[in-house]
Amino acid sequence: MANKKNLNYNYAFVFYDVNEKRVHKVFKVCKKYLSHYQNSVFRGEMSPSKLIRFRNELKPIINEEEDFLCIIKLMNDNVFGEETLGKKDKETGETLIL
Repeated sequence: MANKKNLNYNYAFVFYDVNEKRVHKVFKVCKKYLSHYQNSVFRGEMSPSKLIRFRNELKPIINEEEDFLCIIKLMNDNVFGEETLGKKDKETGETLIL
C-alpha cells in the first residue's frame, strides 16, 4: 500500500448554491474566512487548520440533501490563471499571476 502524501493547501475558492433559508448563514461563514469575490463565490488564503474550522462551521448549516458547496483547494495563489468576461464591479485587491 502506497503512503498517501498529505498536501498543505494554502489558498481556496469556494462557491455555493444553497437554499435561500440558509444562504445568509453560509455567506457570513464564508465572509469570515475568505474574500467575497462575486455573488456566491469567495477566495483567499486558507491554511489547513483554517480549512478545518471553516468546514466545521459550515457542516451544521448545510443541508446535504438540498445544498451544494464546493471548495477548490490550491497550494497557493500563483498556480492558476484568471480570465473574466463581462462586467467586473469591483477590484478584489488580490493580484494573480496569469
